[in-house]
Amino acid sequence: MNPLHSDSPLSSGGQSTADGRQEVRCAVRFPLSLPVVLSSGSNEIAGLTRNISASGVLFALGEALPVGLDVNFSMRMPRAVLGASQDVLVHCKGRVVRCSSSHNEHLAAATIDDYRFAEH
Repeated sequence: MNPLHSDSPLSSGGQSTADGRQEVRCAVRFPLSLPVVLSSGSNEIAGLTRNISASGVLFALGEALPVGLDVNFSMRMPRAVLGASQDVLVHCKGRVVRCSSSHNEHLAAATIDDYRFAEH
């Protein structure tokens, strides 16, 4: 069983989008705060994950990102989350699908379109 994916939606339902539509989520989100560096072209932005699912990640960043931006990022997933004998480094490719700002914090949601595990 993949600990980052569930066939049933979250029981709390989805969130409303800016235009009032209900957003339906089909993957369980795990509240993990992991250091991460997002890269897009030659730009790098450091941040922390807020939550992770099989299909996406929510990042807390020091700057806003434009929706649609292609990003690469790597995360060292804790062994306890994966049920592995050691932490696992995962390299991901995705794109920003949502960004919001509050005070000095920017939250950016990105898809995970492709991933690979780093060689040991």
